[in-house]
Amino acid sequence: MANLTETPGPKGEPRDLARLLAVNPFFAGLGEETLGAIALLCVTRSLAAGQTLFVKGDVGDALYAIRRGQVRISDDAEDGRRTTLNVLGAGDVFGEVALLDGQPRTASATAIEPTKLFVILRRDLLAMIERRPSVAIQFIELLCARIRWMSRRTEEAAFLSLEQRLLRRLIALAQDFGHEILVSQEKLALFVGATRESVNRQLQIWKRDGLVRLGRGRIHLLDHRRLAKLASSTD
Repeated sequence: MANLTETPGPKGEPRDLARLLAVNPFFAGLGEETLGAIALLCVTRSLAAGQTLFVKGDVGDALYAIRRGQVRISDDAEDGRRTTLNVLGAGDVFGEVALLDGQPRTASATAIEPTKLFVILRRDLLAMIERRPSVAIQFIELLCARIRWMSRRTEEAAFLSLEQRLLRRLIALAQDFGHEILVSQEKLALFVGATRESVNRQLQIWKRDGLVRLGRGRIHLLDHRRLAKLASSTD
């Protein structure tokens, strides 16, 4: 793990973290008072592009929230192969499993680009959970959601074609960000567990069919209805 120094955030940063948590599904229901109290626990870390935050097997001692930048969550096999489990961006919260059970990290985390993190240390958050049962309930709900998400990813990798995985991912991104999706083909390939070249070939087919328009670092869905129909027909 990188030797990173934790620093207390400047006076305004707890408010920034509170606003970030307020729109996160995990924290949103906690209420303004609890969010403010959690935010006051935060310290900050900065990562350079390519810098490792933690590796599989490291002690789980903190929860992270991304203020800006992107982090790749991956599983590194003994034979050297790396499987990308998720790519997280601003507003995402991660590290909660090892934080709660105190066991080693189950995956590695690496910054894709310069990244700034809010950090809540295990010792501080557990003390708050003891005082506020509602926080514990929210953690349980988040863990259940993550289990369902990982089950879907496992199913997709085992049974779905690249076309099917791409359709599902693009439709899900459009639901969150609208029909113009700011994502590079490299990062989209990470999402679906494929090469950039194979993703580009499929996108070019959809471009010729008038379903998408491709730009630098963005994909515009021109016919969301047809894409959704294709997705449903492949289920």
